[in-house]
Amino acid sequence: MEAAKTPDKDAGRNQQERQSKLYEIIKAIHEAESFVKVFPYVEREMLILLKAERLTVYQRGRHEREIVSKYKTGKDIKEIRLALTSTSSIAGFVALTHRPVLIDDVYNLQRLAEIHPQLNFDNSYDQLSGFRTRSMIVVPIKFKETLLGVLQLINRVGGGAFTSPDLKVALEVAQVIGPKFHYDFQATQGPYEYLIHRKLLTPEKLEELKKKSVKDKLSIPQLLISELKLVPEEIGESLEHYYQVPFLKYDPDIQVPQDLIKNIKKSYLKSNLWVPVAFDQDRVTILIDDPNDFNRIMEIQKVLSARSYNICVGIPEDILRYLGEGVSTVHESGIEDNFNDIADKLENETTQDEGDVADTGVDENEATVVKLVNRLVIVASKINASDIHIEPSQGKNPAIVRMRVDGDCREMLKIPSTHIRAVIARIKIMSRLDISERRKPQDGKIGAKFHGKTIELRVATIPTVNGESAVLRVLAGGEKALPFDKLNFTERNEREVIRLIKHPHGIFLVVGPTGSGKTTTLHAVLGHINSPDRKIWTAEDPVEITQPGLQQVQVQPLIGFTFAAALRAFLRADPDIILIGEMRDKETSHIGVEASLTGHLVFSTLHTNSAPETVTRLLGLDLDPVDFADALLGVLAQRLLRTLCSECKEPYKPSPKEMAQIEHMYGHPTERFAEMVNSMGDITLYRAKEGGCERCGKLGYKGRTGIHELLVATPEMKNLIARNATIAEIRMLAINEGMTSLMQDGIWKVMKGQSDIIQLRKVVAE
Repeated sequence: MEAAKTPDKDAGRNQQERQSKLYEIIKAIHEAESFVKVFPYVEREMLILLKAERLTVYQRGRHEREIVSKYKTGKDIKEIRLALTSTSSIAGFVALTHRPVLIDDVYNLQRLAEIHPQLNFDNSYDQLSGFRTRSMIVVPIKFKETLLGVLQLINRVGGGAFTSPDLKVALEVAQVIGPKFHYDFQATQGPYEYLIHRKLLTPEKLEELKKKSVKDKLSIPQLLISELKLVPEEIGESLEHYYQVPFLKYDPDIQVPQDLIKNIKKSYLKSNLWVPVAFDQDRVTILIDDPNDFNRIMEIQKVLSARSYNICVGIPEDILRYLGEGVSTVHESGIEDNFNDIADKLENETTQDEGDVADTGVDENEATVVKLVNRLVIVASKINASDIHIEPSQGKNPAIVRMRVDGDCREMLKIPSTHIRAVIARIKIMSRLDISERRKPQDGKIGAKFHGKTIELRVATIPTVNGESAVLRVLAGGEKALPFDKLNFTERNEREVIRLIKHPHGIFLVVGPTGSGKTTTLHAVLGHINSPDRKIWTAEDPVEITQPGLQQVQVQPLIGFTFAAALRAFLRADPDIILIGEMRDKETSHIGVEASLTGHLVFSTLHTNSAPETVTRLLGLDLDPVDFADALLGVLAQRLLRTLCSECKEPYKPSPKEMAQIEHMYGHPTERFAEMVNSMGDITLYRAKEGGCERCGKLGYKGRTGIHELLVATPEMKNLIARNATIAEIRMLAINEGMTSLMQDGIWKVMKGQSDIIQLRKVVAE
């Protein structure tokens, strides 16, 4: 007799069938001579796979201002044309922002406003056809960063809404269509590749011009004109093949519509290299040097409110000529200026000598203010700063800019009091905050690209008695996971961690204050156990480190997508391993325990000071002590300790008094300290060299390493937890079972010459 099929097996089989069908669709697109030939098959199979009623694929043309429904389900309307860059339709919005959207009900105005305040659903086609649109998936079709079209799915068969896995399928298919459209359009892979195809430029000469462009602060198109004697039309044709938008060269007869830019500083337009060149019936034509920079496109939309936008590509020098500038002013927003130069410019700019500093009239879009903020971000990234602090001072005293590097703050710059409000306003504009609200704290994010490197920052503005203060946390966006063997565990801790994470189920926690490296450690652990046979889901805020093989999710509490909501969703998505960014509340911790008891390995973090304290903190969230004891594998508490510069650290012999002091700091059990000293033989300690060296910035310290405290949930420990024991009881048993405290682990690393007692005392209390 055949055994009854379990729901889990059915779900697994359905998932496998879904993946197999998706693979067949992708393979068919790959192998097809053109997309037009494979579309009937793609349409049929996609509608079946996603249980959708209709599928539309919009395509753009190089000289068209619209995306056109070249491939679509339904014969109600012969052709649909939508403004290429507009918020008046959902597909147009996706084309404008390059952002995929998943909408349950397109007639829900509140939901549309959450995505974008000006987003509308164009219902004219529903009215013409009698078809009623409900739910939609809309994703961009791109080749690299160039938009080539939009893929749109409408309505789940039988009602209901599309899901996040459906959105993922649509994105995967769009990724395959992109190269097909790229081939159909005869698009190139770089802005000057068409010139190379035409033998007007060689790859070697292009590399030479790129270096010269940085050195001389001239654009590559200008150098192509001056050195290779190319005409703008030839360069424009090459730009069109890459960006797939019309090229517009300088025309002295074109007058910039002054009404559009009367409230915009020209210095802002010059530094951001864009200009409106035409305005007709709510449509603005924008000339920009990089149409693929959709962050700038979105900022343009905020500055110029219109129903739709016609984007053209231009030569940077031509854009400046429309703004009344010559070639000599072209450079990349002052990125090469140093802090002192910018500070001098700020001091020399005209400001009012009398009255309150808030009324100086300095604009947040002034070129020098834009340069300063850009430079702050670039320098912070270069010196590996974790935070930028911009702090106003009393009265007319200059504001202070400090950066936190390796855990310590350094003063980097002073900003004149006349400019601090403009600097804060500029940061608010970049992070899409309300510049008119100065009474309440605000939170936002900045995504920027400088010299090809993407930099993400989390912004917090806070009103103080001296004015608004801002703190910018530099996020490690897209960084690779640290190798497990670089975590600097002791032999015992490494052995036990490896043993614990091999368990098929249970909870493993990494705890410590903000900035103690918890996420880095967890991703190193995941990297150690990540394999093709394991399904790993992570919910993080933010996603700072990415790894292939992981399904990583960004939580969004403002729309109700919390850690608890993500965890519930993961349990329906066939997980083996789950990482939850933080067990910060009762709901998340309860679901985490339940997940571990039902056969999943769960990793998470908590903001506690020690491993034993973590146990009592979680029990204080009304967890059942017996269930929690059964689920717990271990708790790893950690801190980050500044390390001595390997190039200039100085060896010395510690005095008996210093050794006695270190032994006192080590504490119980004292025999372990004696064993450690005896194993090392002749003791040599190290200290920072006064004045440091060039490698460490004359500080004597460079980098940080982890110090750890690992509590292992042995059977005896589980018994203590199950009877709700005190922190002291848990700590004593853990030490007797081999746990070394944070202080003891730090002392071991001091004895090995990695750091010194001064730094250890800064991060661990005696």
